[in-house]
Amino acid sequence: MSLTTRQLIQTAAIQLNNAGCDAPKLDAELLLMFAWSIGRTDLIIRSLDSVPEAIEQKFNTLIQRREQREPLAYIIGEKEFWSRPFQVTPDVLVPRPETEHLIESALEHFPNQQGHYHFCDIGTGSGIIAITLACEFPNAHIVATDISESALQIAMRNAIQHHVEERITFKQGDMLQPLEHTAPPFDAIISNPPYVAEYEMAGLEQELSHEPRHALTDESDGLKFLSDILNKGPKHLHRGGLIMLETGPCGLPDTPETLIFEKVILDLAGHARGGIYRCV
Repeated sequence: MSLTTRQLIQTAAIQLNNAGCDAPKLDAELLLMFAWSIGRTDLIIRSLDSVPEAIEQKFNTLIQRREQREPLAYIIGEKEFWSRPFQVTPDVLVPRPETEHLIESALEHFPNQQGHYHFCDIGTGSGIIAITLACEFPNAHIVATDISESALQIAMRNAIQHHVEERITFKQGDMLQPLEHTAPPFDAIISNPPYVAEYEMAGLEQELSHEPRHALTDESDGLKFLSDILNKGPKHLHRGGLIMLETGPCGLPDTPETLIFEKVILDLAGHARGGIYRCV
């Protein structure tokens, strides 16, 4: 006899809880919605209905993947950022709420959203920063770089999905290297670079073992790429242009003479999650 929707979710939630997942019931609900191609309202309406056998089999396969602590976003193939859906695969990091603080900072420092700005996103990954900037600033043009061709392909698909591909130029290369022949200067360089220190990697949650290591750590003290952007970024900025960086426990590197440190970006818990710098 097939299980009801409610029973199937309860059983799966116990499995995911035993596997150490943070939100086992929610994960089970989302995976069943995905397997069944239904929304939350239908999930509630069908709570006492038997789940079709084919759907149950598909769902159990997805649950087994989640039990191995594969990120939910990779299983579903999508993650929300700034209230918009973005395609994700294991070639890119899973978008995180902390990165939204960079978007908040851009909106704060560039209040005229109709301005014809020129922004740059270093290490774009799935394209969440570049694409969100293009959506929020409809007259802006953005250059987005990444060392990974696979990541850029995903970012391009996301740009097309959100109808901003004509205002984003994607360039492959290491950090700021693709900017050598880019003109005009930028109003802001915005980046969520790899900032996890090598010694921190072993202590990260298990889900992160599924994400691209090169996008997480600089294999050093966490400050390598942050320093690279701060030291090489100013020559690509207008005078008075900004650099906005996300960081983590490693903190922020020393400020070079070409920049003025303006502000610490704090998360909702009051922890430092980034910095804003102005070009002298």
